[in-house]
Amino acid sequence: MTALKPSSDVKYLKGVGPARAEILASRGIKTVEDLLDYAPFRYEDRSRLTAIRDLLPGQTTTVLAKVLTAGLMRTRRGVYIYDLAATDGTGMLRCKWFNALYLERQKVFRPEQRVFFYGKVERDLYGTGNLQIIQPQFEILSEGEPGESLEVGRVVAIYESLGGLGPRVLRRLMATALAALDGNIPDRLPPTVRRAARLLERARALAGMHLPAKDDPIEKLAAFRTPAQVRLIFEEFFHVAAGLALKRRHRKASPGIEFCVNPRAREWVKRILPFHPTAAQKRVLKEIVDDMRSPKPMNRLLQGDVGSGKTIVAIQAALVALDNGYQVALMAPTEILATQHYLYIKDLLKPLPIEADLLISARRAAEKTELKRRIAEGETGLVVGTHALLEEDVEFGRLGLVIVDEQHRFGVLQRQALIRKGQTPDVLVMTATPIPRTLALSVYGDLDFSLIDELPPKRAPIVTRLFGEDERPRAFEFIRDKVRQGEQAFVVYPVIEESSKADLRAAVRMHDEIRRNVFPELRVGLLHGRLPSEEKEAAMRDFKAGNIQVLVSTTVVEVGVDVPNATAMLVEHAERFGLAQLHQLRGRIGRGRGKSFCLLVAGERINPAAAERLRAIAETTDGFKIAELDLKLRGPGEFFGTRQWGVPAFRVANLVRDAEVLEWAKREATDFVERPASKEEFDAYLAFLRQEWPRRYGLAAVA
Repeated sequence: MTALKPSSDVKYLKGVGPARAEILASRGIKTVEDLLDYAPFRYEDRSRLTAIRDLLPGQTTTVLAKVLTAGLMRTRRGVYIYDLAATDGTGMLRCKWFNALYLERQKVFRPEQRVFFYGKVERDLYGTGNLQIIQPQFEILSEGEPGESLEVGRVVAIYESLGGLGPRVLRRLMATALAALDGNIPDRLPPTVRRAARLLERARALAGMHLPAKDDPIEKLAAFRTPAQVRLIFEEFFHVAAGLALKRRHRKASPGIEFCVNPRAREWVKRILPFHPTAAQKRVLKEIVDDMRSPKPMNRLLQGDVGSGKTIVAIQAALVALDNGYQVALMAPTEILATQHYLYIKDLLKPLPIEADLLISARRAAEKTELKRRIAEGETGLVVGTHALLEEDVEFGRLGLVIVDEQHRFGVLQRQALIRKGQTPDVLVMTATPIPRTLALSVYGDLDFSLIDELPPKRAPIVTRLFGEDERPRAFEFIRDKVRQGEQAFVVYPVIEESSKADLRAAVRMHDEIRRNVFPELRVGLLHGRLPSEEKEAAMRDFKAGNIQVLVSTTVVEVGVDVPNATAMLVEHAERFGLAQLHQLRGRIGRGRGKSFCLLVAGERINPAAAERLRAIAETTDGFKIAELDLKLRGPGEFFGTRQWGVPAFRVANLVRDAEVLEWAKREATDFVERPASKEEFDAYLAFLRQEWPRRYGLAAVA
């Protein structure tokens, strides 16, 4: 049999086999090295051995003792208890397992065995003053074994279970893998980087993460700050940062479009501006236009809180491209948002000789066919659309600028698919969901950043108030008062229709309830994602025109519905929403000059995390503060409620806990890509990264 290698299929590792290999493969663990990259999520200190005579009820500890007797007994109520008595020469301890028939069947324990037991000590109320441990962790020492254990008598790594593979099985597999490889694990970091950063070799780091040394302080292990852990965290961040730096360098080296800013474009901008731009909008527009004038392709992220005016900045950039004879594609994640963008842009561009159109799946087949022809022949200059823009038969005559709105709702490959419809067009991606710095560095590290960090003047801050379940009538009365004053309101529900699986009010039923019994004197409309496109457009049009006073909706209004006269929003089951989503919903109001109010109604039973979210959203309207807290509460993978948007699948690193290491690794990776120590070292690392980047991190290939 050939020697085991890090790249060997995990099924060849002793203790795995085909069945367990299938479970591991379903979690992305296909090789032995993949297994070793699976990190513990915490550590337990089982290192302190205590003599039985020194045990105290209530303490959790480890005991090394010799088995005296062991056997199965049955209580009067039919409960099986496996009862074991052991001694270490200073006293006697009983260990008990409920319904553990396997211990009897498999004859696990025999007299004279030396065993480590770990657990919480209690008094044995039915014994003769003895102490006992219920359901202890244990490890039987082989005859002549000196006392080294994977389970007790040491600091033990605790893993999240993988299918039927619990922490104990995983500890054994990790130890087996480390022993089989015997340190023969290639170091993927460039040698000059590892030496300069004074980091452990990869083999030693993996051993230190899975089998901590006796002198590793439990506090550092818990914080993931031992030398072994830091090395592995740095490595993950370094690989991602290096890949992004390479993509950035490759794109900057590609020939792009060198746009000219002509007097006609300046005149167009003056004619369409609906308001005097803020200083932040002017600064950001200059950054974008400077990029467009460069012969290198623009690849820029435009961030701005809800209501900060990103769209009008993007339209001004679009006018530069259109004036140069190029086409512009604006892709939005939902038909509602795409339609809103189209209607807004069409209205703005009325004074200009520019044809804009909308490409969404809901349009009639004949209309889409004709529109695709006009796009291909360059007759339509600005195309707003959804994923329909990505269809194979959508071809552009001369695509010069790609704008992607709410970028986090698209996968990385979807963005690339639209870009490939032109010859290295400039790219502007926008998001109203503030992205914490750590996420931005790890996901958008290949983009330049522009930030609109101020709201238009005279916009009053939104007041957010919390209501309990029993206070709903008071919240509805507040909405009624606002509407009587000539204003409009949203009432938002988390689901469209009720389900037996969730005790939640639903938009469809509550629309009828509100229309008939809560606000019978008001004009109440309904908007949700399953409505036909014509009905969605009619609802939005009527709400904007004031024909609907109260719009009952699901979260489809999270983006794309802009009604300045809407000054109140009531969110039902607010505890069910993430912080970022609540902030986005709240951003649908406060777009006029009147004072606006967001009323959050929570259910009767909410957990502490939900209560913390609601307190936070009530205390601040700063989107970036909210985003940072949301990231801490929910973690990177769930920050936007979707995995597709491009967050790397880190196995050891944590974007919240390890922000400082991320900054460090990014600096080192950027320096290595720009100034490698030698061509040989750079080429070797690039070959590794090209092979491993998509597989390990789930990201598009590096250049």
